[in-house]
Amino acid sequence: MRLNRTLLSVALVVVALVVQVSVLARLQLPGAVPDLLLLTVLGLAFVYGHVSGALIGFGAGILADLAPPADHAAGRYALVLCVIGYLAGLVRPENGQLKSAFGPMAFVVVAAVGTTLLYALVGALVGDTAARHVGLGSLVFTAAVYDLLLAPFVVPLIMGLARRTEKDPVSESAGGDVSAGWLSSGTGLTIGNQRGGLRVRAARNRAARAGRIKGVKRL
Repeated sequence: MRLNRTLLSVALVVVALVVQVSVLARLQLPGAVPDLLLLTVLGLAFVYGHVSGALIGFGAGILADLAPPADHAAGRYALVLCVIGYLAGLVRPENGQLKSAFGPMAFVVVAAVGTTLLYALVGALVGDTAARHVGLGSLVFTAAVYDLLLAPFVVPLIMGLARRTEKDPVSESAGGDVSAGWLSSGTGLTIGNQRGGLRVRAARNRAARAGRIKGVKRL
């Protein structure tokens, strides 16, 4: 990823993790905890694409696995968010801009349900039973509800910040710098030739006038 993408992604992931651990996790809501980290990964993946989404998801998951009071095997949530970030990048809106809220919000519900189920599946494979006392159905339902309620306030904000690190879509569609496109199409050269021609004509006119003045003086 480019440097500006990396810096913004790290900052947003760290802020989301701090808010989730210090605020959302202490609300003692029934069932699951609102997953601000998941919504942050989704917002970034919707703009940056599947490769960056997978990398951001993996990094965010590693931080969540290591941040206290984590009570599960390290790498478990990293794998889950890596997969979710990759899939979110595959369905990102054109140019990273939302034309309708239905698609992203629907994917938020799918991601919330998929994250919970995949997290439970990975836990079962590694023998992690820390959350067995909570019903899986309750976790899936509450996770979908909480994330869906929080998404309209988080995902558009994350996407708006992420788009600021991207190049102008018009420049990218033109194949790079706009000025380079102008020069390659000949517009800039034409303007330069016109200016050069005007300068030559002006010099010739001044020379002709000077010759006429000298001729008059000689007479």
